[in-house]
Amino acid sequence: MKLGKRLAEISQLVDNQYAHIWDCCCDHGLLGANLLDKNLDATVHFVDIVPHLMEALDAKLAQFYADKQTQWQTHCMDVAKLPLEGKPGKHLVIIAGVGGDLCGRFIKQILANNPSSDIEFLLCPVHHLYTLRQALNHLNLNLIDETLISENKRYYEILKVTNDLSATTQPISSVGEAIWQYSDEQSSANAKAYLSKTIAHYQRINRSDNDVSDIITAYEGVKVTPKN
Repeated sequence: MKLGKRLAEISQLVDNQYAHIWDCCCDHGLLGANLLDKNLDATVHFVDIVPHLMEALDAKLAQFYADKQTQWQTHCMDVAKLPLEGKPGKHLVIIAGVGGDLCGRFIKQILANNPSSDIEFLLCPVHHLYTLRQALNHLNLNLIDETLISENKRYYEILKVTNDLSATTQPISSVGEAIWQYSDEQSSANAKAYLSKTIAHYQRINRSDNDVSDIITAYEGVKVTPKN
């Protein structure tokens, strides 16, 4: 099945350097199946906490990927409890489709439970990006890549980060940097529309008992510029 724009962009950011790829909150397993089709060297792990989804997915994978049964596993479990430590090699943990606050909690627990694992995270939360970015900084993660996409009139930030601070990486901006750099008219329009929408959101919720004026100021300082 053809991936939508969001999942296709996530898939493009997955290369062949991992021993294990964890497709978390995998729902119907479309992304993980696409990664299996790419014939990567990694074992692809499908993770969701909903039993009936995982039972159905397990049956589909057994049917359509019987020739690759050594390359995939399904796990009905809490994402925060991923068993990385017992599996040697480099891990890529993909978390998409949940809020940024929950995403941050997952990552904090995964890092705490697997302190010696080499982990990269590929993240595409549905909201609370400012909260997530600040959480990633507090967890001493560094940025590998970030991109902004539009799908079905919604905007998504995709972040690829790592706990390997020796890699060619950079600190994570609370409001983003590369996502505001455009390469053509469409990406310029998307960045400007997303920035306006984000500022308007925080202006709506800004009040005495929920002062987010510092966040508004941070986004108002963003400049949409052409890529160098």
